[in-house]
Parts: sequence; C-alpha cells; structure tokens
Amino acid sequence: MAKQNKNMQKAYEGLDREKLYTVSEALKHLQTAAKNRKFDETLEIAMNLGVDPRHADQSVRGVIVLPNGTGQTIRVAVMAKDAKADEAKKAGADIVGAEDLAEKIKGGEMDFDRLIATPDMMPLIGQLGKVLGPKGLMPNPKLGTVTMDVAKAVEEAKGGAVEFRAEKAGIVNAGLGKVSFKEKELDENIRAFVDAIMKAKPSGAKGTYVRKVTLTSTMGPGIKIDPSEFGLGNQKKAA
Repeated sequence: MAKQNKNMQKAYEGLDREKLYTVSEALKHLQTAAKNRKFDETLEIAMNLGVDPRHADQSVRGVIVLPNGTGQTIRVAVMAKDAKADEAKKAGADIVGAEDLAEKIKGGEMDFDRLIATPDMMPLIGQLGKVLGPKGLMPNPKLGTVTMDVAKAVEEAKGGAVEFRAEKAGIVNAGLGKVSFKEKELDENIRAFVDAIMKAKPSGAKGTYVRKVTLTSTMGPGIKIDPSEFGLGNQKKAA
C-alpha cells in the first residue's frame, strides 16, 4: 500500500490539485508520467453533471463514435438471423447467433463487449434482461444497438463507438483512447465526447449542467480541466 501511495505522490509531482488546467497541459503531464509504465494506459474522462438520473427527464445516455477510435479491441456479438446474420459476419462480428446465442448468454457465457440485435430479436432479448442489464450489455435502439443496419453498427462498435450514461451521482465516465496516441488525436476524442454530452443535455437539467471535468489515465493522477476549454464559459467557478 505504501508503494502505491509513493507512486501516486510521484504522479502528482508538479501538479496543483486545485488548479484548472487546459486539455493540452493535462495530456502532456499524463503522457509524460506514463512513459515508464509497462503497459499502454487508457486515457479516461470523468464529467460531473448537474443531473439526477433517477428522474426520467434528467437521464443522460447516448453513444459517440470517437474520431480516432479507442485503441481497444472490442468483441462484438450480433443476434440476428438469415441475411442479417450473414451481413454481421461479413462486417466482422465476432459472435453471431439467435436462439443458440441466447442460450449461451442465459448460461453466463458472454465473451463479448457489445451486443447488437435486429428488431425482430427483441422478444428473445427481453428474456435476457436480468443477465445483460447489470453488465450494461442490453441492446437499445437509442444507442444504435437495435437496428436493421447491423453492418454499420458492427463497424462503429469496432471503430471506436463509446456508450455513455450518467450514473446515480450524475457522473459520466469513459475511456477515450490510449495514452500512447498523439496529443492531437486524444484532444479530438476528448472534445468530441464533451460535445456529445452537451448535445445529450436532458430537458430536466437545471442550473449548471457540467460541474467538473477531470482527465486521468489508468494509473495516473486526476487533473481538473478548465470548463472554458470547451466553451462552457461562466461555469468555471462551479468547477
């Protein structure tokens, strides 16, 4: 435990924990700190929103295809039949099936990160809610994972589609690429994600919508970002 504390203290060297940094400043620090690590860390963002997701009109949920991908290998499963199943296979889906796939899922076999389904499969999907729901794998039309265009859905999932959802405390977390990406690529991913959150602002949100933005890496420090970086103007004080 002491070793962890020592490592984190080193990661925070040169940082003012109360200061609001620019995206560029934060990325430079995180990338420098990650150079001596034995694996390629993920850049992560946390956004504290002024919403209470327990209320339907304050729910924040959606999907964004990052311009530079996530750098992660995503295993995609598709529940479809006949021509749509063939379409999914050609698009690069890792697992394709219907009733047989449903049985595997019921048995706890879920070797995939994203599940896509055609609309006619929804009665079957509905029986899997208790298994898929807790793992955040339930297909949803709003997220583009219930669709007839399975090829596009598979390609987007493989190419960097990131689902986001505000949790109970109104916090949205997401991985936005690998720290080894070029600074420009990470910057573009961050801004695309923040823009998606702004567009997903619910009708019931009141007062300050974006209260805090923090960037970090898998083993790096949390760095507070100045909201004005994203054109959020007078929200700076609330951060």
